[in-house]
Amino acid sequence: MLTELKDARRAVGLKQSRKAIRGDSVKTAFIACDADEKITAPFAELCRNSGVPIEKVPTMLELGKACGINVGAAVAVVLKD
Repeated sequence: MLTELKDARRAVGLKQSRKAIRGDSVKTAFIACDADEKITAPFAELCRNSGVPIEKVPTMLELGKACGINVGAAVAVVLKD
């Protein structure tokens, strides 16, 4: 499922991902399992309330790499076409 992040339009990071969800332009959300729960729990709740499916990723580094960045990412989203 992470391969979808490499080729799709995406938003990376909490602020941009929340903005995209509120704008109803998100297809799928990705959350790193090793990210701080203070960050990920409210984000997961927003996803559930908005009907956005959530995919778990083992590490922030893995999620960041999948997004094409050289640092870890706690959350990322694939945008609708």
